[in-house]
Amino acid sequence: SVVVLDCSWYMPQAKRSGKDEFAQEAIPGARFWDVDGTSDRSSSLPHMLAPADEFEQHVADLGIDATQHLICYDGSGIFSSPRAWWTFRVHGHAAVSVLDGGLPAWRAAGFDVARGAAPPPRRDAQPAWRSNGIDTSLVRTIDEVRALVAAGCASQVVDARASGRFEGTAPEPRPDCVSGHMPGSRNVPFSELLEPVPGAEGGTQLAPAEKLQAVFERAGVRSGEPFVSSCGSGMTACVLALAAAQLGNERVAVYDGSWAEWGARSDTPIVNGPA
Repeated sequence: SVVVLDCSWYMPQAKRSGKDEFAQEAIPGARFWDVDGTSDRSSSLPHMLAPADEFEQHVADLGIDATQHLICYDGSGIFSSPRAWWTFRVHGHAAVSVLDGGLPAWRAAGFDVARGAAPPPRRDAQPAWRSNGIDTSLVRTIDEVRALVAAGCASQVVDARASGRFEGTAPEPRPDCVSGHMPGSRNVPFSELLEPVPGAEGGTQLAPAEKLQAVFERAGVRSGEPFVSSCGSGMTACVLALAAAQLGNERVAVYDGSWAEWGARSDTPIVNGPA
């Protein structure tokens, strides 16, 4: 069976609430996946991966069992749903997809929407959903990324932030972070991998495969080879991972702390200018 998850999340400055919007309009039968509420609450960094046991509880709260295929979407089209897609894969649930174009594409196609409903009463879903533990091949820590930079291998790190933030000419949205980038890293702004949803009032979807390939190549990134994706907080880094998966590379790792961690420290190397 299939479970549809509304994974909408917005930057604080957007002054939008995914949960509030879900209550007003959702794909019928969808359940709300709280990106922040299901993250590691013990961390000061945004939406960090929750430990396996805590994540299992969040999944159980939504009545999800181990046999179900999960379809993630969001209200922007492609923005926060790839983070949920990546998170479930990190915990070993391979049967997970992203609805390309999200809610804007659903509406543009003329499908019905409904008020978001509460999840079904908690039950002991069978077979019970269990995390396989954190798949460390899909996640990188600050120490692992620091080692890449120190070894001169930072070209394997691909930053999804806008070029101004990457080059140090535009400020970071988080006041405790400076702009710039890791020495040697590449820049593929996630927005370059997207295009407008046809017929929708706003909303984005992934660009065709040939454009995705061209964007990666223009940035000096070999999309078919292993790389580490980073961004401001680990959210849009997952858009890069999703785009690479569309091109056949499903083993892109995400630096979970991303620039919210790297750019706020005094012991991490940061440079300005183009890649």
